[in-house]
Amino acid sequence: MRSSDDDDLPVRPTVEDEVAAAGSEVIGGPMGRRALSGTSWWTPVRVVVLAAIVMFALGMAQKVSCYNGAWFQGSGSQYVHACYSDIPHLYGSRGFADGLVPYFDRIPDKDSGGIGYLEYPVLTGLFMEVASWMTPGGGIEHRSQTYWLVNSGMLMVCAAALAYCTVRIHRNRPWDGMLVALAPAFALTATINWDLFAAALASAGLLLWSRHRPLPAGILIGLATAAKFYPLLLLIPLFLLCLRAGRLRDFATAAVGAAGAWLLVNVPVMFTTGGGLHLREGWAKFYTFSQERPVDLGSVWLIISQRTGDPIEDANTYVAVLLALACAGIAALALCAPRRPRLSQLAFLVVAAFVLTNKVYSPQYVLWLVPLAALARPRWRDFLIWQSAEVVYYVAVWMHLAYNSSGDAHRGLPPEGYQLAIAVHVLATLYLVALVVRDVLRPERDLVRKDGSDDPSGGVLDRAPDVFVLGRAREYQAAGAPAAPYPGPAVAQGRPQGPAAPARPSSPPVAGWVPPKPPQPPA
Repeated sequence: MRSSDDDDLPVRPTVEDEVAAAGSEVIGGPMGRRALSGTSWWTPVRVVVLAAIVMFALGMAQKVSCYNGAWFQGSGSQYVHACYSDIPHLYGSRGFADGLVPYFDRIPDKDSGGIGYLEYPVLTGLFMEVASWMTPGGGIEHRSQTYWLVNSGMLMVCAAALAYCTVRIHRNRPWDGMLVALAPAFALTATINWDLFAAALASAGLLLWSRHRPLPAGILIGLATAAKFYPLLLLIPLFLLCLRAGRLRDFATAAVGAAGAWLLVNVPVMFTTGGGLHLREGWAKFYTFSQERPVDLGSVWLIISQRTGDPIEDANTYVAVLLALACAGIAALALCAPRRPRLSQLAFLVVAAFVLTNKVYSPQYVLWLVPLAALARPRWRDFLIWQSAEVVYYVAVWMHLAYNSSGDAHRGLPPEGYQLAIAVHVLATLYLVALVVRDVLRPERDLVRKDGSDDPSGGVLDRAPDVFVLGRAREYQAAGAPAAPYPGPAVAQGRPQGPAAPARPSSPPVAGWVPPKPPQPPA
């Protein structure tokens, strides 16, 4: 428990985390009590954002071999150098180089391989289109290179926004954002595709929720869903936690904002009136492509398919069933845990369940999990174990594609080796999932709550009393353990946000109870 003198200072990871302390020796040792506490330009927000930009730039530098020609010299070279990116390839193959309008103009089969229309959600398509407007003329190779640079510049802004939001979500733990900034997989995958755009919007939505602003939070989650499907899953933990806390009106506000924002972006391109009102084929391409896509790279389904020779044509059904079961388990955890889980914990678990059960796992999907993992389990050792596995997978997927491109066993990774890399990625993700579940079931092990906090990312949920609980949580309430770590109003941005949680009569605590923080005298 922190002392009263430290209540207004950020948590210092170099004091609480042995890996962070060891790593700090590179820059002079653990941080002092008053270091970077707002008395200089080098605030935690600025340091973390700058570190994210530097790592992003290093990730761009890792793509130099491809930029200098490997993207255009056959598929094998870009895989061997592990610097592949969708961005320059889709510039020509999805009609941007020819000035075609996404979702409205059909792409010639000779360019798209018969796909017909852009297979990305509308807001991502707009992002790609805006980048094409800023790409000057010239030969197709030069324009493809420039298009990647323009997109990289725009994605760098997204990277800075993602780091900023992660820093600000947990008020007393800004340095947890350094987990995002220094994540190796973040640097390696940031410019493969446009997932960083959706991740930044989703993180901004979580930041606004943590600031007790459910409507703007919902709007940003809706916009993120218009850029990529996975942010829609964030509404699941919001619903479960608001149900437990009796704050369903706030959830409904966020859900309405999300639906309204998604419709506002999609409706203008969703319908066509030619021959009657019906869904536009170009708009629907993302959804039909996702449904029709076979079992693909990175998934456990690929291992099963390759080992058995079965193409698993019913993969969509299996994925839906497994994801539903995983969400049911998360719902039970949310309602039965001895203390209400933190929002970032459940958000990580839901998105991880989607990643693990999906038909495909592209390397850039790790960007969905990085900020949530940093908020759910801000411990460097566990985070780096997981990131090491993701780096192994990143290298393995390109080496496997190089093997398939060349047919030369000495130039890539055969299926057996790639299957092992997939297993490493899955097991490492499950390892992090297990630690988060343990923290939920044993809240005294939760690093974020050790200073007396409840749910810094919870917004209206922070320090709110429970209203609807099941199973073990009822025993917890019956034992008289408080719903919040200590009495007092929830505070966000220095303003009281609601009444204190009602005090409960004293009685023997149950397993997992965190003792309340004693009130501190005024300064």
